[in-house]
Amino acid sequence: MTASEALLRRIEQDSSLAAALAWPGDFDIDRRDPIEDLVLPSGRPLHPIAGCGAGGTYFLCGEAGAEDRPVLYADSEGQAALIGADLVEAVTLIAVLPFWRDLAQGFVIGELGTDLRADHPDFDAERDHLLDALGLAPVSEEEAAARLLAVAARTAPDYVPRGPDDDHLPYELLFPSPA
Repeated sequence: MTASEALLRRIEQDSSLAAALAWPGDFDIDRRDPIEDLVLPSGRPLHPIAGCGAGGTYFLCGEAGAEDRPVLYADSEGQAALIGADLVEAVTLIAVLPFWRDLAQGFVIGELGTDLRADHPDFDAERDHLLDALGLAPVSEEEAAARLLAVAARTAPDYVPRGPDDDHLPYELLFPSPA
């Protein structure tokens, strides 16, 4: 069993871990039904593992048991991005930066973090407890954002999803490449 598969199983078997990822991270393992069926240009399979309240879906890419299984997020508006080289990296990102999708809109980490902590003053302690319970190494918000942008830059061309027939346009990049 790979580290990603072991982590997913652990989250599935512990409702307190699943709840801690569902809010504020909006990674809800009870929302696994994607808005639409998607395929990758490479033909690698997509396995839905969680969803968000806005209709987006998190997918493990590739065959079960494979070591190389990046995590793809596809939203309900036709945008997508790799968010982790594996589930360990993606869950670390979600725990540290639950507002990660707002970074694609140009928001600043510091401002987003300040707003989150104003609304949820126990966030840092809860994040640290979650990372410890999952056996994940803590990283700074800046490091998590840098990892996100690095893996998101690998989305095109191999991980840009589209509907299964030729009438569907490919999704747009959630984090467009710098010009």
